[in-house]
Amino acid sequence: MSTLSSLISQLERQRTSIERAISALREAEGSGHAAAASVAAATGGATKKRGRRGGKRRLSPEGRARIAEAARKRWAMKRAQEGRKGGKKTAA
Repeated sequence: MSTLSSLISQLERQRTSIERAISALREAEGSGHAAAASVAAATGGATKKRGRRGGKRRLSPEGRARIAEAARKRWAMKRAQEGRKGGKKTAA
């Protein structure tokens, strides 16, 4: 079991260094996510089952409306393409 635990600790060290590298790249890029990523990495938030935030993710009404509109457009395009092919297929 000691080899397994040493492997786990080695992977955790690699994960920490990767998270630091990502944080540094985000800071260099100028995105606002660097502070949140570094705080989550420092507190061990990345190891939670549901990601860094922990709880259930919520969608704003505006975001939900955008997704619904995009889905309607995709279905409309699909129906239009099926119409050009000859319509729905029916069982004989």
